[in-house]
Amino acid sequence: MNLESKIESILFFKGEPVSRKELSKLLDVPRDGLDSAISNLEKEYSDRGVVLVVNGDNISLGTHPDMSPVIESIQKEELSRELSRASLECLTIVLYRGPLPRREIDEIRGVNSSYTLRALLVRGLIEREDSLYRPTTKLLEYLGVKRREELPEFENAFAQLDKFMKEANVGGQ
Repeated sequence: MNLESKIESILFFKGEPVSRKELSKLLDVPRDGLDSAISNLEKEYSDRGVVLVVNGDNISLGTHPDMSPVIESIQKEELSRELSRASLECLTIVLYRGPLPRREIDEIRGVNSSYTLRALLVRGLIEREDSLYRPTTKLLEYLGVKRREELPEFENAFAQLDKFMKEANVGGQ
């Protein structure tokens, strides 16, 4: 498999920006070889529905700017629907266990949560800071609490989640 395909696979799997340094380390390639492959991918994706987004040192996959009206329409439709089971699972994990990285959310749920987390971010229910997901103030206000420790059964739920994570060896605990 060529380097471009490997980069593409990692970006798709991660579902979030990846630094050139991390890509170089993961793929065990020198920076100049990586930069050349990224440049090739940018050209290859220039006329596709998916584009390579290069923001300084970070690289990610995104939708083509010409698709913005369609994507906005889809987002509006999704925002008008009730939260899915996957969204509720992610939201509960973030509320009772956060702040935590996507990797831990994925480990707890046993599936990739990128799309679901993105939908919760768009709805303004969670926020991401330094790769950690946490509930927004807006969500806490909506739930009628000032701090997440005031959530129903917080101590019990937190203890059960902590026990599960230790038993399952999730998050390196």
